[in-house]
Amino acid sequence: MFERTRLPGAPEPMHEWQGAGGVTIRGDAWGDPGGRVVILQHGGGQTRHAWRGAGETLGEAGYYAIAMDSRGHGDSDWPEDASYEPEMNVQDLLAVVESVGAQQPILVGASMGGSTSLLAVGTGRLDAAALVLVDIAPRIELEGSKKIKAFMDQKPDGFDSLEEVAAAIANYQPHRKRPRNLDGLAKNVRLGSDGRYHWHWDPRRRNGTWDMNEHRRRLEDAADNLELPVLLVRGGLSDVLSEEGAQAFLAQCPQAEYVNVTGASHMVAGDRNDVFSESVVDFLHRVVPPQ
Repeated sequence: MFERTRLPGAPEPMHEWQGAGGVTIRGDAWGDPGGRVVILQHGGGQTRHAWRGAGETLGEAGYYAIAMDSRGHGDSDWPEDASYEPEMNVQDLLAVVESVGAQQPILVGASMGGSTSLLAVGTGRLDAAALVLVDIAPRIELEGSKKIKAFMDQKPDGFDSLEEVAAAIANYQPHRKRPRNLDGLAKNVRLGSDGRYHWHWDPRRRNGTWDMNEHRRRLEDAADNLELPVLLVRGGLSDVLSEEGAQAFLAQCPQAEYVNVTGASHMVAGDRNDVFSESVVDFLHRVVPPQ
């Protein structure tokens, strides 16, 4: 596979940890390392940068917030065997928690990252203090999932220019104002030796062969076992987690609290970080105050 180099201005990761199977996981952190640990996990096709605003807010609120790039995303390694099954994300999470030495960490996960957190806790492999699920629950909308996949699958041979990258993102997120300055796209793409711009994730992720129906059944089973404080955050404009899907989870997990963020789509933290961060900090200060 040809080389892909980071664009000038792309932030270097602050930390790295050993994940599963020899994969190195990289990420950033904010706050006092002696504080209660919050692990932030992004969705498929995102990176740790999706959490910067929330991470800074959590750090200021007294927590130690860690945002990790999932395997095959951002600055984390691409596994040689293209092992991207949901279980491998769980194994990476467990490895990072052990490496950090976190006792009863707080887990905040969006979409794919939320599924990873739910599986880790609901299968009894991680003793967490609290769980925040961001626009994800066992029951999700098929059409919304298809749109995400279509976005990630477009332009497998790369983009000619950053303007073309910006147009692709704007088409996927029409509710957001398109930025005039394209410098921020340095976090989203890499420049290939072919002279074209490529997404920051491993294209082999598109070849996943795991059974999604079985994955959803595992999420359902995991949700039945939740006994810790839980907050479900839904984007009011989301086409991935419907209001019906959210209510089904709340019925399944009666201790869970619920926030519906008006004006936000599936990328809740990116769309309304102010409301999102305030809601998460308020929840955590009540159920798991910073040490």
